Amino acid sequence: MTTKFETGRFLRAAVLVAVAVLAGAASTASGGEHRYTATNPTWRDECASCHLAYPAQLLPASSWTRIMNTLDRHFGSDASLATGAGDEIALFLQANAARGKRAARSEGQLRITKTAWFTREHDEVPSRTWRHADVRTPANCSACHRQAEQGDFSERGVRLPR
Repeated sequence: MTTKFETGRFLRAAVLVAVAVLAGAASTASGGEHRYTATNPTWRDECASCHLAYPAQLLPASSWTRIMNTLDRHFGSDASLATGAGDEIALFLQANAARGKRAARSEGQLRITKTAWFTREHDEVPSRTWRHADVRTPANCSACHRQAEQGDFSERGVRLPR
């Protein structure tokens, strides 16, 4: 027999999943343009407080699950979140994660910069660019992609530091 509490808990979880899925319906990465529009205020606020809020579509769901389950040791930092915020972000990432070939080729990878897609897209970037004082790391998307914070990673918006 299901209690009122269990039913209410289930309904709240179902609503959160529905909201995350609907947010995913707005995400796009069309025609090589590499624009990502899926957004969630909690994801943006929490993740962007330390680094670019990387689009969920850049990693498969399994990678996001591993990342969210190890926030206490997030790439050398403690990025732990309050339970509610962590649950909301996890649902958003799951609903908007990479699918298809990109997901299959990135399975198990936790670093976007190590995925086959990222490597292929950036293979023409000279090594001196990665070492430039304004870049320092391939994870610093905003150094070259001037509209990265708005989810635009298209090539026409790229400006390499000199």
